[in-house]
Amino acid sequence: MHPLAKAFAGAGYEAYALDIRGHGASGTKGTIDYVGQLEDDLTSFMRAVSVAGPATLAGFSSGGGFVLRFAGSQRQDEFQNYLLLSPFLNPDAPNSRPGSGGWVDVGIPRYIGLAVLNSLGIHTFKDLPVTSFALTEEAKTFLTPAYSFSLAANFQPQRDYEANIRAVHQPMAIVAGASDEAFQTDKLEGIFRRQGQPWPVTLLPGIGHIPLTLDSGAVNASVKAVEAMSKRGV
Repeated sequence: MHPLAKAFAGAGYEAYALDIRGHGASGTKGTIDYVGQLEDDLTSFMRAVSVAGPATLAGFSSGGGFVLRFAGSQRQDEFQNYLLLSPFLNPDAPNSRPGSGGWVDVGIPRYIGLAVLNSLGIHTFKDLPVTSFALTEEAKTFLTPAYSFSLAANFQPQRDYEANIRAVHQPMAIVAGASDEAFQTDKLEGIFRRQGQPWPVTLLPGIGHIPLTLDSGAVNASVKAVEAMSKRGV
């Protein structure tokens, strides 16, 4: 997200690229203490930093799923706008590909079992890994190779992602690549329209999943999407 943050800063925005717990130097890589900790962290950040409004929360891929989770929660008024970049919604959502196009391996039986235990208040096994990513050995040294149940459950939309979508009342925009290898991005607009949300969906020709946050044209499209939301909110 750093190239994107730099682009927003260059456009005159006050931009922050957060070290999300479980990914970088904030806590243990690959896990968190409890489901909901990421929302608590974000709220604490907003309390600690005086952000000039209107404030926009943006997220890419699984991070986009987390942004949707936050945008549909009771805390959604922390931000005035939301930007989803090729978001993960749910393994059963129409935009999903098996294994996110070979990028992710999810232990479905273990995830379901732990979700049931978690719903019963049993959190003993929340640190067990349920998701692994197709990373090279070199990439594993600076990226997160696997998610525990607690991190995987928190860093995505609510389980009922459709209800999550309907619960959002703040402005939102979606930007994705038309050549995305991880998700079927042409399905996104239909998903949101079926839940009654008129959010603009921009599909960028020739742009894949990772290039969405790196290609200069794609990054500029994200900046323009936020500018449009900010103008509508004036």
